[in-house]
Amino acid sequence: MKYKVAILGATGMVGQRFIQLLADHPWFKISGLAASEKRVGKIYGEEVKWLFDTEIPKDVIDMEITSMNPKNIDADIVFSALPSDVAKKVEIDFAKSGFVVASNASAYRLEEDVPLIIPEVNPDHLGLIDIQRKNRKWDGFIVTNPNCTTIMLVITLKPLMDLGLKSVKVASMQAVSGAGYPGVSSFDIIDNIIPFIKGEEEKVQTETLKLLGKFNGKKIEYANIKVSASCHRVPVIDGHTEAVWVEFDRNVKVEDVINAFESLEPLDLPSSPDKVIVVRREKDRPQPRLDRYEGNGMSVVVGRIRADDERNLKYIVLGHNTIRGAAGASILNAELMVKKKLI
Repeated sequence: MKYKVAILGATGMVGQRFIQLLADHPWFKISGLAASEKRVGKIYGEEVKWLFDTEIPKDVIDMEITSMNPKNIDADIVFSALPSDVAKKVEIDFAKSGFVVASNASAYRLEEDVPLIIPEVNPDHLGLIDIQRKNRKWDGFIVTNPNCTTIMLVITLKPLMDLGLKSVKVASMQAVSGAGYPGVSSFDIIDNIIPFIKGEEEKVQTETLKLLGKFNGKKIEYANIKVSASCHRVPVIDGHTEAVWVEFDRNVKVEDVINAFESLEPLDLPSSPDKVIVVRREKDRPQPRLDRYEGNGMSVVVGRIRADDERNLKYIVLGHNTIRGAAGASILNAELMVKKKLI
């Protein structure tokens, strides 16, 4: 038996990525596609502007788009690919109605009783689900995944915590697909770099602390590290690249960091990559065009690991922003919840 899943915001870029990744999924079957009112009643394959180089999956091409009303959705899990302002109301409606909402939206990530999850990093934070249901008197619940830039960064920071991680600085070079479709205009981004993405730096700096924090049985105690981010849009289609500087409270060698990266174990879940962190030792890797699909887009790739001094190192990390950084992250969260019998 497969779990029935629906996608909110099914016609957008992340919604399409959900559909692509869920095609032939061993645990999940798409049972509903929801979008804005102007699309309701239309046939998905006729209405959507498909943005990927694969065909629209046959199971959904003739599916009728429904409204974002819980009464019209038959599903065990609802994946949200909605803009934050829309998600703020719609996701609550679904959680109140008893649905499990796996959200890629930012609306509830920092709510005290809402889990913000990367399965390899903080699966114990799912303990907030019982608190959320009790606090809000909901039959369902909301679980979120982080911002796409944050995910790549935090996956690499998790194994460094045991080495005495003290502070982090990150400069992101973010792909245009991170802005959705149609996103940044071609006139603005071609032959250019835009050194500002609204709200991005704040998300990276705050979400990182929650993800690396400890669940004390009642709430998350944020991690006691310093995080500073500078975020930039670059003319790359897919794949966020980040330059990261890390400071430790003790002497740390490059090999210690490499061993820590390679020690992060994958999970026994359908969407888990064979390696969570792939370490490249070439001087000029990772690169978006060459490395973004590592682990079917679910691995993060690290390279150029080098020391400034005994307590300060730097490296480059790359990840696919709409797979590991968005739809794939929500799907992995849902798989984790199934495995833990929360669904």
